[in-house]
Amino acid sequence: MKIITFLTDFGMKGGYVAQMKGVVSSITDSKLIDITHNITPHDVREGAFVLQNSVAYFPVGTVHVAVVDPGVGTSRRGIVVTTKSQILVGPDNGLLMPAAHFLGDFIVYEITNNKYMLNSISNTFHGRDIFSPVAAHIVNEVPFEEIGGRIYNFIDMDFGKGKITGRTATGKIIHIDRFGNIVTNIEGIRLRDFLDYGSKLMAFIGDKQQEISFVKSYSFVEKGQLLATIGSSNLMELGVNQGNAARELGVKPDDEIKILFY
Repeated sequence: MKIITFLTDFGMKGGYVAQMKGVVSSITDSKLIDITHNITPHDVREGAFVLQNSVAYFPVGTVHVAVVDPGVGTSRRGIVVTTKSQILVGPDNGLLMPAAHFLGDFIVYEITNNKYMLNSISNTFHGRDIFSPVAAHIVNEVPFEEIGGRIYNFIDMDFGKGKITGRTATGKIIHIDRFGNIVTNIEGIRLRDFLDYGSKLMAFIGDKQQEISFVKSYSFVEKGQLLATIGSSNLMELGVNQGNAARELGVKPDDEIKILFY
């Protein structure tokens, strides 16, 4: 069975999500899965991170509809992104691109053919009127070229990769989760080549300097203590056991981070 997923900042109090699913269900009998509808309103970066870290767990052929779209109703384009294994549908604001980079071999098409949209298109709800029906038609094997032409000047977003040289790791904060854990773009698998659990690190974030322990998970330090670990995204995270590291350190996404190994 084909799968269509949904990721939005709509929340669940209104009928927005149900309307999107209703549109899709009138076109295809695909299985519908919610990734989340609790992205912070208008936070394209957060949506992009969550989408990127979800796509790896879906089968080949899955179509993802992602809508975090503060530019809805403007000249902002709608796009379909094909990759070597899955398909992404949403606004051209960078939201889809980290997932596209992760999946690889992507091609971007602009959505232009009204035939695959609803007959009446609102100025404020393209998730229902454009992206959902387009995704359903893709599942029904409508060729991408019929939906619109290929484009090259799309808005890109790439979280990049941190660097590890000698006894130093440098990178940036790319996400802060609901627990206040600080997710960096420093790859965990490479970090383990240099560090054993129980090692001490010196972390420099913004104007703060902090010695912390590199541990297997949060409870390997005392409650309220700062730590470094490799999170479920296989990236280095800073956290506080049963606390909020981002609030304690006063940091935000895109802040630079430097780690010295002892």
